[in-house]
Amino acid sequence: MYISPIENHRQREEGVLVYPVYSRRSQGLSMGINLFPDHKYCSFDCPYCEVFPFEQDPSFSVALMETQLQSELSRARNQGIMVKDICFSGNGEPSLAPGFLEALDRAAQIRDAAVPDAALVLITNGTGLFNDKTFQSLRQAASGPMALRIWLKLDAGTEAWYRIMARSSIPFEPLIHTIKELVACAPVTLQTMLCAVQGESPPLQEAAAWERLVVELAAIGAAAACSAGEQAPGLQEIQLYGKARPAPTDPLARALAPAYLEERAASLKTALERSGLPLGRNAIPIRVFP
Repeated sequence: MYISPIENHRQREEGVLVYPVYSRRSQGLSMGINLFPDHKYCSFDCPYCEVFPFEQDPSFSVALMETQLQSELSRARNQGIMVKDICFSGNGEPSLAPGFLEALDRAAQIRDAAVPDAALVLITNGTGLFNDKTFQSLRQAASGPMALRIWLKLDAGTEAWYRIMARSSIPFEPLIHTIKELVACAPVTLQTMLCAVQGESPPLQEAAAWERLVVELAAIGAAAACSAGEQAPGLQEIQLYGKARPAPTDPLARALAPAYLEERAASLKTALERSGLPLGRNAIPIRVFP
């Protein structure tokens, strides 16, 4: 088979703009789009990050992305392989790339023409939302016909654990405020990495604060009202995932037992139920990926 999905994403560091990968969270073939094929560029420095430092000559261009994306989708179609999604991720924070919004629009057009049943996904740490143009564009993309799925990182409920997990100069409280604003007007999936750092699991205080924050975000989304015809705002899903790939800072971060992730998921489910938010078929799905 020509389509040979990469296993650990290291192939992105060879100047690749578009790359097929079997994604555990997408549960199938995901077509990744890498806006930083020439170097890593991110506002976070997460200890579990799988992107190794590198420099390459190829740089990103929308035209090259179009060519590679159309080619990879065509090869998948010719081999009868279903593409579950087209996903902006890659070697850094996609929303900070100068050509991101143009690339998003073009990828959506290609998706609609070539694989209309595939989702369009953005994996983001949320720092690009500080830019009002980016915020409004993503709100519209997620709420409108494009149906962009925003997978938003929320690795911490306290500033102390945020400093450990993000190792970023971006202030915690303004970032959380901006995330709340987005959840109030657009559909969002939360992603939380649960791992040990320097041998320490998330403290009990941190776990409790994160749980309260997620419940608050769920309540904000449930109470929000957007204009008619748009997709409902608020939390669409919560994904808890563990460290599964090698990182340049290993062994700074390490995986936790799957049972720990399941316990956190069960505790959150109970907290959401006690909050009075909708249950049954309207309950927010919580998925665990050890």
